[in-house]
Amino acid sequence: MPGVPLLSIIVPAYNEARRIPRTLEILRQYLDGKGWRAEVIVVNDGSSDDTLAVVEKFRGQWDALRLLDNGDNRGKGFSVRSGALDAQGEVILFTDADLSAPITEMPKLVDPILKGDCDVTFGSRAVDRSLIGVHQSPFRETSGRIFNLFVQGLTGLPFKDTQCGFKAFRRQRAVPVFQRQRIMGFGFDPEILYIAKKRGLRLREIPVRWDHVEGTTVRFLKDSCQMFLDLLLIRWNDVCGKYR
Repeated sequence: MPGVPLLSIIVPAYNEARRIPRTLEILRQYLDGKGWRAEVIVVNDGSSDDTLAVVEKFRGQWDALRLLDNGDNRGKGFSVRSGALDAQGEVILFTDADLSAPITEMPKLVDPILKGDCDVTFGSRAVDRSLIGVHQSPFRETSGRIFNLFVQGLTGLPFKDTQCGFKAFRRQRAVPVFQRQRIMGFGFDPEILYIAKKRGLRLREIPVRWDHVEGTTVRFLKDSCQMFLDLLLIRWNDVCGKYR
């Protein structure tokens, strides 16, 4: 793929052998239609299924596709960080492997960065809930709202939804953010937003279309408790100067 890519799309993948072929085909068709210089980086997070082999096979058919392998299961935050620090594009975007936020929503996040209006943009389900097509269970949606109240209270981030797996960054300004990232599990989202805000980056929360897709690897009770502890860890890391 000649030239430096304009866009790097990072797809963290853990046991996604069943869904990843459709996801990659959607990304390929969309990017080909746009004509953008882009790379897609799948980060295999120690999958125990055939994710690695499936992506390797697809890579032979698509020059824009790259594959990183964590070896062991290191966590979603580790995977996104690894992909971001290896990315070549002017803009980095990460998306969940299920494409719960359709890739057609990508210009909402990428265009403000390319125009110079923002350094970080991130999709939100909470700004305009009418854009949600398929909802999570009422219990999970309520839990998400409660978690976000803790995010606001413990980190001071003024946003309505930090957990949507659809975020974009100006690479040059975002690299120091990911270098300072300490949380490697699902609680990494508020941490990178916290570090970005602390470093003076311009952040914008943007409503996007979103559909719940079955098959999440989030273990609700265990991961929710860890994510709450991660919020406390963010404040502790800041006090200890780890984000300087």
